[in-house]
Amino acid sequence: METVKKETNLFFNKNLQIIYLITLMAVLSVISITPALPMIAREFKISSNHVGLLIIATTLPGVFLTPLLGVLADRYGRKKVLAPSLLLFAISGFACFFANSFELLVLLRFLQGVGSACLGSLNVTLIGDLFKGKERMRAMGYNASVLSIATASYPFIGGLLASIDWRFVFLLPLLAVPIALAVIYKLDNPEPQKVQTLKEYLSSAFSSIKNRNALILFSLSVITFIILYGTYVTYFPVFLDEMFAAKPFIIGLIMSAMSLVTAIVSSQLGKITEKFGEKTALILSFVMYALALSLIPTAGSIYVLLIPVLIYGFGHGINIPSIQTMLSNIAPLEYRAAFMSMNGMVLRVGQTLGPVIMGLVFSISSITSVFIAGAVFAVAGVVLLFFMKVPAKD
Repeated sequence: METVKKETNLFFNKNLQIIYLITLMAVLSVISITPALPMIAREFKISSNHVGLLIIATTLPGVFLTPLLGVLADRYGRKKVLAPSLLLFAISGFACFFANSFELLVLLRFLQGVGSACLGSLNVTLIGDLFKGKERMRAMGYNASVLSIATASYPFIGGLLASIDWRFVFLLPLLAVPIALAVIYKLDNPEPQKVQTLKEYLSSAFSSIKNRNALILFSLSVITFIILYGTYVTYFPVFLDEMFAAKPFIIGLIMSAMSLVTAIVSSQLGKITEKFGEKTALILSFVMYALALSLIPTAGSIYVLLIPVLIYGFGHGINIPSIQTMLSNIAPLEYRAAFMSMNGMVLRVGQTLGPVIMGLVFSISSITSVFIAGAVFAVAGVVLLFFMKVPAKD
């Protein structure tokens, strides 16, 4: 395993750079194709409601497969799960370029979802395997920064490719082929030793996951993604449209500003946690969520609205990598993939519940109530954190 002797060189660590590439693939399949969805709908003469199946087909496999793939990664090694997953992601994603029916396109997207199911959990598993203490927190922050940059830039890249032809967005998954080769031949990571029977492993892993701190952190992941996908991703654009008649370009620009702040803050997470401590920093992130969401409905202009958006981005830059690091600190190497995969599954639960819960709030009240509800969830996160003991460093 490659060790990092100088903290200043951590960002450029060879293993971490490969993990960045895995992270870039983890979010590619959904975010990059969204600009092409209207063109796909016209191409196959389907309604806008049906074209959403291309998103669902890709995310659904992860709900069921992520924990299983985590177990396999613990039992047989990270590379033996990651490399085939990346290749399946690349082949099925590229095959979408040649789809001549919507049904075939949905099927290929489902297979691509199978390939991507483990990417968003094994990337952070590897960080937990490779780094310890302050370096682990900094590495998680850098990785979250890369994720935020991808989230902000993929819609632009996808839009450029779709402006040539919607099929061109399905050239991007081919990037996973050289990444799979890098995982096989260049990634220098420790692999867990299979010294237990499967029954013993499952019993031990389940006992670890029942840890009180772990259950609180899983709950915080659900809350975070209910807020993100329910309040922010789904209804913040609606708020901008209804209150300020904002054009799609302006909406995208404002939301990209949040991602940019998130990327900057995540890259400085090591310094933030050194100053405040992991638990206090995480409490701060939920306080910022609550403050930002409470301020959004009071904004008198679209320029004033940038203030809560930037506050939200600051909190988000602390939140996700902090949760991932604290979970990784709890999880032993032998069960870490299952641990992080469980977190991947619960955050998908949050992604699913968020729009449903906030849609219900919106239907019985108003758009303002959606942001108040999001703030209430954030306060619930703060309350939960007071029941968590500061996790021990490994």
